[in-house]
Amino acid sequence: MRIEDFDFNLPEELIAQTPLKDRTSSRLMVLNRSDKSIKHHHFYDVIDYLEKGDCLVLNNTKVLPARLYGTKIDTGAKVEVLLLTQIEGDRWEVLIKPAKRVKEGTIITFGDGKLVATCVDTKDHGGRILEFDYDGIFYEVLDELGEMPLPPYIKEQLEEKDRYQTVYAREEGSAAAPTAGLHFTEELLDKIKQKGVEIAFITLHVGLGTFRPVSVEDVTTHEMHAEFYQMTEETAMQLNNVKKRGNKIISVGTTSTRTLETIARDTGGVFEAKNGWTDIFIYPPYQFKAIDGLITNFHLPKSTLIMLVSAFSNRDFILEAYNKAVEEKYRFFSFGDAMLLL
Repeated sequence: MRIEDFDFNLPEELIAQTPLKDRTSSRLMVLNRSDKSIKHHHFYDVIDYLEKGDCLVLNNTKVLPARLYGTKIDTGAKVEVLLLTQIEGDRWEVLIKPAKRVKEGTIITFGDGKLVATCVDTKDHGGRILEFDYDGIFYEVLDELGEMPLPPYIKEQLEEKDRYQTVYAREEGSAAAPTAGLHFTEELLDKIKQKGVEIAFITLHVGLGTFRPVSVEDVTTHEMHAEFYQMTEETAMQLNNVKKRGNKIISVGTTSTRTLETIARDTGGVFEAKNGWTDIFIYPPYQFKAIDGLITNFHLPKSTLIMLVSAFSNRDFILEAYNKAVEEKYRFFSFGDAMLLL
């Protein structure tokens, strides 16, 4: 399977630069996998496609203000640091620009010394391991000095940083938002629960994989970066009960999907309380074991995300839907519109 199999023409002006004022007013394309029908709605209409007893699975990861601007102590050179993954204690895997300026032993200061980092290891593709030194609580210092790490295709400044955060974000640790969840408000979630639809939470901290494009021609040789996930005993029991009743499990986003499929792939679809690291890469053909429906945003051409969506449905049908989205001027990617596959 070639990377060109997942290409389509995306005009740059369709990549959403700012979030809508009302999260739920984004457009919603509904795809029926059985009859290959395509319908156009707004996101607040998603409730009409959910039935009592179904379960929405949300990723409750919280995005860190993970972009830091610092200065090398020895030369005064400016560097940009993007936190990716906390390894242990105060050691983090990071991306640095320009990476060539930072070697093992390099010391970087941020915010006039409020935060100091020492490079303790180097990795490929600009990756480094930094050990941080500070007074107080790390996340409070980071909240003061860091910026929200918007993807590189978003050129506009974000006026309210909470808009790159889901309303149910709880577990700090992501370098990027699980963007399918950005469409929900507390009010919409309350209406969904009042209808008898269950809400379940899992955690996957979005890391380097979000920023790494597929650079190989043969899709099957692409390697995903591992990301930390967690499912509690409560969520596992809840999802197993939904399955036993014959109701649908609808995953909100590709991150929730990858977590659910990671846990279910070796158990025949049974959920267990687990945590660990997953590098699962889902592309056609893939036999899904965990989910019955998927809410997701519109993704970029040739991305691992459009490959996952194609695996859940049918590549030709998905590309037809994407071309229709371009024709109808849907907004793409992080702050864009949504798709529901059932």
